[in-house]
Amino acid sequence: MTTSFKALMVTRYEATKEQKVETVTLSPDDLMEGDVLVRVAWSTINYKDGVSLTGKLPIIRRYPMIPGIDFSGTVETSTHPDFKPGDEVIINGWGLGETHYGAYAEMARVPGDWLQPLPEGITLRDAMAIGTAGYTAQLAVMALERHGIAPKDGPILVTGAVGGVGSVSVAILNKLGFTVIASTGRTSEAEYLKKLGAAEIIDRKELSEPGKPLGRERWVGAIDSVGSHTLANALAMTRARGAVAACGNAGGMDLPATVAPFILRGVTLYGIESVRQPKSVRIAAWNRLARDLDLDALAAMTREIGFDEILPAARQIAEGKIRGRLLVRIGG
Repeated sequence: MTTSFKALMVTRYEATKEQKVETVTLSPDDLMEGDVLVRVAWSTINYKDGVSLTGKLPIIRRYPMIPGIDFSGTVETSTHPDFKPGDEVIINGWGLGETHYGAYAEMARVPGDWLQPLPEGITLRDAMAIGTAGYTAQLAVMALERHGIAPKDGPILVTGAVGGVGSVSVAILNKLGFTVIASTGRTSEAEYLKKLGAAEIIDRKELSEPGKPLGRERWVGAIDSVGSHTLANALAMTRARGAVAACGNAGGMDLPATVAPFILRGVTLYGIESVRQPKSVRIAAWNRLARDLDLDALAAMTREIGFDEILPAARQIAEGKIRGRLLVRIGG
């Protein structure tokens, strides 16, 4: 067994509340409680990781902390009945990187109830190319499906389309046969979005400014990772009895909307929470990802980086400068 390993550790100066991020050497004895020890192979940088590492939002709730909200790897030791050494596993959510030591370390000890087996049809690398962003996108797609929305009913809007959640949403919806309208502030990435399956690209400015309580009905559903005026306008332009799945706040936590879309058109707003979903929902979503997400599309939206590139990449994603998915090689 590994006697020492590297980890990215975040500490905080109490006087100024400023964070310090440094690479440290730990042993398994330094890890937090859990009944499964995992050798981490891959992680990713989600928007949440970016704002956590940069201190842009108060994601970390105890210090010191190893950040990183998801990883894939191989079980080293286990006293949990569901896992044994050699099993390939994935994890996301459950306070990982917030209250429990997270993914940016070569070893992690976690409760086995938080883990799930690697789905058939994807590799450990694929799983983190998907990551929490892709898993969240799948949950949003499933919410629209449960609402009864089908490809024949009309187009689906995806906001923040160049980001991780947006890119995966576009690719999944396209494979399922939906017509996708992609909204982005980086219209220079139009060709990228079209390759993922977007049929139409609209400028973020069309949605990011204050709008009317009700607008022209343009889409039957939407997946929004932006919030604020963008979400309000997405709701205002959703067709009667349509639905919007909200899963992010890159544009703000506020929702400057009215009740008009809900009481005059019967629009439904679904909140997508990915941190504490029951295992049955997680397994269903990940199995759908293995089936519904084209691996060529996943490769086209993914860039691999090394451990030493985590912090600068986190700064970029927090500033909205990253396209698609960032895959981090942790072990090996």
